[in-house]
Amino acid sequence: MINVTVENAEGERQTLEVPTDIGLNLMEVLKAYEYDIMATCGGMGLCATCHIEVLQGAENLNPCNDNELDTLDTLPDADENSRLACQIRPAENMNGLSLRLRALQEA
Repeated sequence: MINVTVENAEGERQTLEVPTDIGLNLMEVLKAYEYDIMATCGGMGLCATCHIEVLQGAENLNPCNDNELDTLDTLPDADENSRLACQIRPAENMNGLSLRLRALQEA
């Protein structure tokens, strides 16, 4: 189990206990905690509706794959701290990860 701090669009922060042994990606964990993430493509890394900004702990994440980089390139507000939550599998070395939700929400 690791702790991940999530900042929502209103700037409110919550620390989540995230299991590392059940095979969920970070997008699935966030949805399980009832964050409003559309996940339109179902975790395929194609829609960017699970866009996050990594505030702390990026050095402990696996590098982006080409598919994730291509999708992030389509976002006008993506930067070097941007990731897709669906492409991140929580692991023990990610304890203390801090992120901000950036995904576009349904209007």
